[in-house]
Amino acid sequence: MDMEFELPDRAYIGGTETKLTLREIISRLEKVYCGPIGVEYMHLHDLDCLQFIRERMETPGAMDKTQEEKKLIMRRLTKAVFLEKYFATKWPAEKRFGLEGGESMIVMLEEIVDTSTELGVESIVMAMPHRGRLNVLVNVCRKQLTDIFAQFRPMEPKEPGSGDIKYHLGTYIHRFIRRTNRYIKVSMSCNPSHLEVVTPVVAGKARAEQYWTGDKNGDKVMAIIIHGDAAFAGQGVVYETVHIGQLPNFTTHGAIHIICNNQIGYTTDPRFARSSPYCTDVAKCVDAPVLHVNGDDAEAVSHVARVAIAYRCRFKRDVVLDLVCYRRFGHSEEDEPMFTQPFMYKKIKTMKTVDQIYADKLKSEGMVTDAEIKGWEKEYLDTLNKHFELAKKVTKLSIMDWIDTPWTGFFESRDPKRIGDTGICEESIMTIAKHFCTPPEPWAFEVHKGINKILANREKMVKEGFADWAMGEALAYGSLLRDHIHVRLTGEDVERGTMAHRHHVYHHQGVDGATYRVLDTVYPDQAKYSLYNSSLSEFGILGFETGYSYSSPHLLSIWEAQYGDFADTAQPVFDTFISNGESKWVCQSGIVVQLPHGIDGAGPEHSSARVERYLMQCNDDEDILPDLDDKDMVLNQLRAANWIVCNVTNAANYCHLLRRQVALPFRKPLILFTPKIGLKHPYYKSPFKDFLPGTTFQRAIPENGPASKNPKGVKKLIFCSGKVAITIDDLRKEKKLEDKIAMCRIEQLYPFPYDIVLKEFCKYKDAKVAFCQEEHKNQGPWLYCKVRMENLFGQKIE
Repeated sequence: MDMEFELPDRAYIGGTETKLTLREIISRLEKVYCGPIGVEYMHLHDLDCLQFIRERMETPGAMDKTQEEKKLIMRRLTKAVFLEKYFATKWPAEKRFGLEGGESMIVMLEEIVDTSTELGVESIVMAMPHRGRLNVLVNVCRKQLTDIFAQFRPMEPKEPGSGDIKYHLGTYIHRFIRRTNRYIKVSMSCNPSHLEVVTPVVAGKARAEQYWTGDKNGDKVMAIIIHGDAAFAGQGVVYETVHIGQLPNFTTHGAIHIICNNQIGYTTDPRFARSSPYCTDVAKCVDAPVLHVNGDDAEAVSHVARVAIAYRCRFKRDVVLDLVCYRRFGHSEEDEPMFTQPFMYKKIKTMKTVDQIYADKLKSEGMVTDAEIKGWEKEYLDTLNKHFELAKKVTKLSIMDWIDTPWTGFFESRDPKRIGDTGICEESIMTIAKHFCTPPEPWAFEVHKGINKILANREKMVKEGFADWAMGEALAYGSLLRDHIHVRLTGEDVERGTMAHRHHVYHHQGVDGATYRVLDTVYPDQAKYSLYNSSLSEFGILGFETGYSYSSPHLLSIWEAQYGDFADTAQPVFDTFISNGESKWVCQSGIVVQLPHGIDGAGPEHSSARVERYLMQCNDDEDILPDLDDKDMVLNQLRAANWIVCNVTNAANYCHLLRRQVALPFRKPLILFTPKIGLKHPYYKSPFKDFLPGTTFQRAIPENGPASKNPKGVKKLIFCSGKVAITIDDLRKEKKLEDKIAMCRIEQLYPFPYDIVLKEFCKYKDAKVAFCQEEHKNQGPWLYCKVRMENLFGQKIE
């Protein structure tokens, strides 16, 4: 290992021609030395990638800049630094999480945006946390200064919506780049305070935009994700997102990850925040080159930005930029950093700002004069003052100005008072059902013998005119694809289904890797059916699919957990994007989250999807009853809901519910507790007549057996939800109480179907009312339903 090793031609390390041992080469290239740039790329396996980096980092003169380029860097630094100073002067007590100490990030981002247009990129989807967000919104996303300044004034938004602190909202713009005379769309995603949740979300948004624009290789659409150093190393969702970056069905064809490395996490030193030498070490697992750069060397920052975008566009892989800088003040403007980092902040107080450092360098080189620099500073201050005065005239704020993904024309083209038809014509039912039962030609594709048995059972079912859960799902997807609705279904085992019920992909038994995708060819001109098994990730994949769902209203985006319990590890996505996305971010999403649920003796991690957890997050006042005489009550309930929570018990209702997601004149997330036993149980089957035009989703299914024929003779009315209905039905048949016990299945738990429940209660007015569930008394839907039903009935129930 210590043998002398001479590099081909010449080796330049830090600009010096040298002869080194192999160990010294690796050591120097792996280590961030005390220079402007340190590069980690010896972990790369692709020799073309290695050579690409070497040529741009080790060639003498590679970092040289022209006079015009240096002046542009100086002007960008001036804007970045003086904007922060202006905020600090005008609003000293406001939290804004300034970029002081890391202002050269603006130079980095601006160089990436400019150079990307030279390389054919037409759209950049960005995400970043709080640090420096206002600066990026102004200087990169070109948000109007008047709008930004007005945010600091106490005004109410014109439109409904809770909004968020001013530095977390998103935006988008079509920018004109003078260097290339081209336009580029730059969008900034909204971001919650739960750091890094947005990371997979913006990856999903970029992937969706690539789909809608037909960008199969990521040539036109690209993601930039900005992180803090502590969060990049500490938040596991970063690993989950990075690790799906090259999976064929989740890749964005390379993202640029920028780390604003303040060398501190709130008050925690790096030595207590991670075990690895660098915060970027997670990037090594996916062979992403890491470019560490001194944030006080503006030219080096500009150079690595140009290298990073060129690398991403050439190889379509992730690249990481580690902007090693500092945080001039505390975590927020109210914080005192000397409490916990006294030595660091004594040093920081003595340091010049990056614009002063670079100005001194340029003046010493004779590139600019002091008068020019003063002129740029005055010019920008005049601009700031002008917009500050304009902001005083703003009397109302529109939260709609902060939408990052507008759905142009969608709401205008829909009747806001009508839910579209969810029934399917008989011809389409038979076309889809027969296709779903037909195996590929045996001479062309060898399927597993078990598949043939499944298909034979399906064919028998079709002849009898019934659909089980899998058939109901196929009818929903097939009819939506026929109507040119893009359907995307992902999860750990969705191609076959965790309970082996779906089988939408057959695997050739004689040819490795050959597959037959059943619903891809139902109609010749159908929309794309994107059905993909995912990595073993809940947090990252659900975040990805949530971002995907924001892209367009003309799709059905579905994530299915392997078991409903497993969604626990994705809870931050529910908390910060799905449950409150519309009120907080003014972003509608029609994502469907399918959670297999049912306490079937499979153990505590494969049973309960925690129905109560999702009902607790419903935006609903238990003491307020809707107007039951309102003919638009159903639609008004849905419009006011933050999401929809359902536990469906038959195939037709499942089909109608999925189709209703697209038929609504707006979009709402759907939390759907899907069955396990019910997937193949006859109780969950539906006759084809229940799918026909004129039929619709049943929010609750009233009793329709013998008990319904003689309501006065009914002794007990049981309300329930989910598969416990099977047990109730079996027991009353066994005990010959079918005419004495009535049952009402609540299929849509939220918004609560007050009208149907009250109608059933009044129908069996002499019966004792009870609620039954399979979960423990402090779990499941009982506590949610109990108070609503008691308020509705005016009496206690069991």
